[in-house]
Amino acid sequence: MIFMASQTPLPPPAGPTIRPKEDDGGSVVAERKTQKTKPPQMYQVVMLNDDYTPMEFVVVVIQEFFGKDRETATQIMLKIHLDGKGICGVYSRDVAATKVQQVQEAARQAGHPLQCLSEPVE
Repeated sequence: MIFMASQTPLPPPAGPTIRPKEDDGGSVVAERKTQKTKPPQMYQVVMLNDDYTPMEFVVVVIQEFFGKDRETATQIMLKIHLDGKGICGVYSRDVAATKVQQVQEAARQAGHPLQCLSEPVE
């Protein structure tokens, strides 16, 4: 079966016609200012020293959750051991909070009192 249109299609409507305005010298021109957005506040994930968590466990946690190689993870672990705390990485707020939760959950499951927190980078 063939259907045919009973009327010819109309052309699409034309857009609004813009006519240039005469400048009388008293017109106001609004200038567009570009807005610069600030980069997001970054947070550092800090691991705290304790006398009970084995050093090897801390190295494994740093490798697993912060993507560090064994040598870098060992250096961070020694900084934590000697200075009382060490920075494991710098991330946006949500990522840093997730890393802290992952570390604390792994420590809890292993039965270690390892503490980890995030703080804003100054």
